[in-house]
Order: sequence, then C-alpha cells, then structure tokens
Amino acid sequence: MTEPRTHRVTQLLIDWSNGDQSAFDKLMPLIDEELRRLAHHYMARERAGHTLQTTALVNEAFLKLVNRKNLQWQNRAHFFGLAAQVMRTILVDHARSHASAKRGGGARNLELDEAMLVSQQKASEVVALDEALNQLALIDPRQSRIVELRFFGGLTVEEAAEVLHVSPVTIKREWSTAKAWLYHELAK
Repeated sequence: MTEPRTHRVTQLLIDWSNGDQSAFDKLMPLIDEELRRLAHHYMARERAGHTLQTTALVNEAFLKLVNRKNLQWQNRAHFFGLAAQVMRTILVDHARSHASAKRGGGARNLELDEAMLVSQQKASEVVALDEALNQLALIDPRQSRIVELRFFGGLTVEEAAEVLHVSPVTIKREWSTAKAWLYHELAK
C-alpha cells in the first residue's frame, strides 16, 4: 500500500473512532481490498474444499471488527493486526466445529469421502497450531503475536514492527525463534 494511502486509512480510522460516520463510508473501499488479501492469505493455508469461503471470512471478520465498542483505532497497522487476530479466531472456531461434527457432535449422517478425511486432518492441524500458539503466548506473548501477524495475517516484518511498536530487527529475531519453538512443539 502506498504511503499516502496508508496515512489516509490511518486518518479515516481515527476519524471513525471519533464518531465520524462519513469517515467509515470513505474507509470501506480502502480496507476491503486489503481485508480480502488478508483473508486470501489465510485461506491459502486451509484444506482444499474448505466450507468457509474467502468472502465469508472477510464479512464475518469485518462484522466483528466494526461491532467492537469503545475501540480507538490507532492506525492502519493496528486495524489489520486486529483483523488478523479475528480471522485466526474464526478459522480455529470453524476447524473446531468441523472436528466436533466429525466426532458426532449431533450432526446428521453424512457421506464419507476422501476429501472429508483430508479436511479433518487439516482441521486438526489448525487446532494444533492454535494450541501451540496459545502455549507460546504463555511463555512469550510477543513471539506468539508475531507468528499470528506474520503467518496468519501475512503482515511484512515492517508492518508487524509497527503493530507491536518494536524494531524490524526484533521482529526478525523473534520470528525465527518462535518458528523454531513451534516446529519443535508440533513435531512432538
């Protein structure tokens, strides 16, 4: 995103936080494309035949973001950092409900085919990654957040540094450490 557009998004977010409804109307077209890119980044990591579509993920995340009360948007990076967190939660909840349905969860009988077996494995991988990230958050909350922003949110090193108010060098160092820790945890 270009520098003037980034500043425009930041100013519109601040104006909207201060109650300017016209700022929200101007903001929508500017953030829609970026939210779709973020959702597409998430969905690219999901199993083939995922029942949640990119548009549905964008819409659900957007509704959760705009319905947050008493939230003062600091800047564009703050908005998209929170959007990444919301999308992760939506996908993990979806994976958990999918896994629950596979175990009987009160659902009606369904035909079992090869795609469904693959999707169950992918859903459990998403849940395992979420659980490992929650464990990492207990040890090092910033590293967990870096993984969320970079892996799930697709933010660049510089964007993640802006969200977390640290240097890009810190993001690179902690991103590397967090990836190694997660690899070890998930390989158990």
